[in-house]
Amino acid sequence: MHRPPTEDELVGRARAGDDDAYAQLVREHQEVAFRTAFLITASTAEAEDAAQDAFVKAHAALGRFRRGKPLRPWLLTIVANEARNRRASAGRRRQLLRRAATEHGRGGRDAEPSAPEAAVLTAERHAALVAALEMLSTPDRHVIACRHLLDLSERETAIVLDCRPGTVKSRLSRALARLRAAVGEEVVPGE
Repeated sequence: MHRPPTEDELVGRARAGDDDAYAQLVREHQEVAFRTAFLITASTAEAEDAAQDAFVKAHAALGRFRRGKPLRPWLLTIVANEARNRRASAGRRRQLLRRAATEHGRGGRDAEPSAPEAAVLTAERHAALVAALEMLSTPDRHVIACRHLLDLSERETAIVLDCRPGTVKSRLSRALARLRAAVGEEVVPGE
């Protein structure tokens, strides 16, 4: 039976010029790359462009990637830098969490609520959460979004936000406390 290549093997093949191997790496990481870029740019078009440009830059920089290390954090650093550059040049920040929270809050898009009352209550809680998130500072929104909307690990969040993992932990704790104060315990995700 043929086993699929490991990420390290794909990276090695891509470094040797195998475009199919790099295309497979792109497919494996394109969703989280887009979501990371979207978190920063708050624009679907800008996030798509940032992720695409980041993959091009990552391909060119594969020779500097340290084999044996996980690709995702390295790649997300490139994506985040590209997205920050786009955001800075475009001057966009506004709807950062509104769109991400809306997509995350839907869960299963086709799921039917069990009762109309439950749907109304869920929508009200979701609206309160989105409004409270928008009132938080940008660093608070970013750390909550990385950990709870993108489901990044502490280490990956630290790389994306360009800080230490311990800083992520303390920022997240303070940001969630502020969010809980604004909307209540039952609406806010756990740490």
